[in-house]
Amino acid sequence: MSHRLINHSPDIKKLRDLGYEVEVIGNYLLVHSIPFLNACKKVVKGTLVTNVSIANNCVTKPNTHVIHFVGEFPCNIDGTIITQIQHASNTVKLAEGIVVNHSFSNKPVNGYPNYFEKVTQYIKIISAPAKNVDPDITAQTYKVIESSEVDSVLNYSDTNSSKAEIDIINQKISGLKIGIVGLGGTGSYILDFVSKTLVGEIHLFDGDKFLQHNAFRAPSAPSLEELNESTNKVEYYRRIYSKMHKHIIPHVLYLNEINLGLLNDLDFVFICIDKSEAKKQIFEKLESLKIPFIDTGIGVKRVDDSLIGMVRTTASTEGKRNHVWEGRVSFADDKDEAYSTNIQIAEINALNAVYSVIKWKKLYGFFNDLEGEHDSVYSINVNHIENNDSST
Repeated sequence: MSHRLINHSPDIKKLRDLGYEVEVIGNYLLVHSIPFLNACKKVVKGTLVTNVSIANNCVTKPNTHVIHFVGEFPCNIDGTIITQIQHASNTVKLAEGIVVNHSFSNKPVNGYPNYFEKVTQYIKIISAPAKNVDPDITAQTYKVIESSEVDSVLNYSDTNSSKAEIDIINQKISGLKIGIVGLGGTGSYILDFVSKTLVGEIHLFDGDKFLQHNAFRAPSAPSLEELNESTNKVEYYRRIYSKMHKHIIPHVLYLNEINLGLLNDLDFVFICIDKSEAKKQIFEKLESLKIPFIDTGIGVKRVDDSLIGMVRTTASTEGKRNHVWEGRVSFADDKDEAYSTNIQIAEINALNAVYSVIKWKKLYGFFNDLEGEHDSVYSINVNHIENNDSST
């Protein structure tokens, strides 16, 4: 959250103008030097922390009455804890530079109308016993704390993560340079998901144009006028997703032995093509560079008057490579019946992308991974997932 947002938020600006030690880190508001009594009846100080709800780039009404606290648990004048606000006590890292020890709950009938009311109400409760000991004690120190502004890869704050308090988990994939080879149905959905993360760069590789049939197996809803522009896929998607992510880099080309050097500086690659020779060359290049990757695959065919099929997600990492060459990935153009029909359905492409992005996030510790599978196959008609090639 920027200084501009603080200045255009009357309630947060009021806190600062009245002398409270306001600091902003990411989407969190911190108010330091809150005086309170500890269990030894000694006056000490702590910090209140709350996530900030933002809509349309403006600070809105708090979305929760709960607030966090850094420090010992505030106590009454007799040294017992203030049970009226007791909610939870455990040390949690909310974001880089923010480690809290407790959370408090004091809910007005209609919630808090703004952050000024929320923060000052908790200060009154927490500081009351300390004021009983020393009436001159105050949280209004008029000390200025400069709130550092981070140059985010996103065009607006990820308030979804701060609301859920998973900012620190998001950092696990922050800054990664990601490649997506093939912007057909599956690749375009992968872009949709990855563009909502803090990865540093997203490189798009595809030489095709975005045509009418693509509209029915990809995210978004292009107008007829947009389809008639016959734009390259990578440019079409860059135009859409650059509205959210700042560093989407299009490459209007097909990867081959001449331009594989474009992969050299990437940290991870999603491969969403069905051309065997190109796929082999990309695999070999990425393995030589020790870059992990995921190869995607769908196979849908018609049986009588319905469709059956499968969705494959195959990961290759430094610790496990051989399986991609030993049958998990087909390198036979149009010879494998499961892949020869080329029937693509939006929800199957999206599912393939979902499994791929989840596996990618597992590899970086975003999601817990008990199986360590490097290949999985989902069969539509029996609703079954088979895990293979475990690394655990």
